[in-house]
Amino acid sequence: MKSSRNYPTVILIFFTFFVISFLTNIIGPLIPQIIEDFHLSLTMVALLPFAFFIAYAVMSIPAGILVERFGEKRVMLSAFLIAFLGALSLAIFHNYLTAILSLFIIGTGMAMLQVAINPLLRTAGGEENFAFNSTLVQFFFGTASFLSPLIYSYLVLNLENPVSDPNVIIRSLGKVVPEELSWISMYWVFAILALMMILLIRAIRFPKVELKEEEKTGSARSYLSLLKDPKVLLFFFGIFFYVGTEQGLNNWMSEFLQEYHGFDPQTTGARVVSRFWGLMTLGAIPILFMLKFIDSRKVLILFSMIAIILLTLALFGSGETAKIAFPLLGVCASAMWPMIISLALNSFKEHHGTLSGVLITGIVGGAIWPLLIGSIGDFLGLKTGMFLIYISLAYILSIGFWAKPLVSNKLFIGKK
Repeated sequence: MKSSRNYPTVILIFFTFFVISFLTNIIGPLIPQIIEDFHLSLTMVALLPFAFFIAYAVMSIPAGILVERFGEKRVMLSAFLIAFLGALSLAIFHNYLTAILSLFIIGTGMAMLQVAINPLLRTAGGEENFAFNSTLVQFFFGTASFLSPLIYSYLVLNLENPVSDPNVIIRSLGKVVPEELSWISMYWVFAILALMMILLIRAIRFPKVELKEEEKTGSARSYLSLLKDPKVLLFFFGIFFYVGTEQGLNNWMSEFLQEYHGFDPQTTGARVVSRFWGLMTLGAIPILFMLKFIDSRKVLILFSMIAIILLTLALFGSGETAKIAFPLLGVCASAMWPMIISLALNSFKEHHGTLSGVLITGIVGGAIWPLLIGSIGDFLGLKTGMFLIYISLAYILSIGFWAKPLVSNKLFIGKK
């Protein structure tokens, strides 16, 4: 990039992450209702987030090549167009098979966006500030995920009698959303949001971005070179297990609270999921300050250990304890993604665009881990299935011990 900092680009990236999160993380709160309406087993319903996140495995590396060839703006426009079509398909044709296809299409668009904007954030904000800016991303990401379950609850409750509702949005949705499938209203919201993003991006004049050689996605040779490096595989699994943990909690905590403690998923369950994302948002604030005084590896170790304790309280405590412990895991999660992604990119001198494509492929953990939890849950119970989260948290904890970045997070005092 020609200038060392490009703050308008950074702000645009923050907003894009907000929209990505809004479209992505509503799946968990919807799962109990989808199970009931489509009469699904835990394994069958787990195929829905699987379809969404498997798109990252399919599209992440090709998306990196597309960004280099066509540029960020065209890829972002294409990504939101794809997301619009995916959301609209489920909004119009509401059945299980369409849901799987729709979520795969939306996931494809989200994968393209993530690959386009992650290396861009590193160069636009500066590599020494990357951990800090990545934590700010979590703030925007968490805010959107906090809001989407609340909007879901609002729509479901108000669509019970839309004709007499004074809100024109509710009345309009009431004309196109089946009374018995009120959760479909969220996909009309997604379609409209994606369309608005298309119009917004078309209207904005993007700054000219010239990636340095090390930021480009590179050729097949650079991919092969990176894949031969054991560190790449280790960080790939870091992303895999983080997203597996995040989505394992997001997708199953509401169902867990309903199954083991009898809480209503449309109200209590949705609120708990919302608080999980809300605390992920708020958790980013103290972590931003911690990163100015404490090495990011130590931050990762601390919050990984706390997460293991909180998971134990959530799974084995009372219903009231679980309602508190599950959301508090969001605070821990707010420290994990930015630490892992910044440690990964700052551990290599070059090929950061290529590396980003490989790392973002690790988001497939959000497909595999919830599916495994659901499959085990069908045979041994959901609580036993959620024991898998202990494995992923243990791996994340280990990263704090073996990661050796070339560039550490910038501190107010001590080593830079």
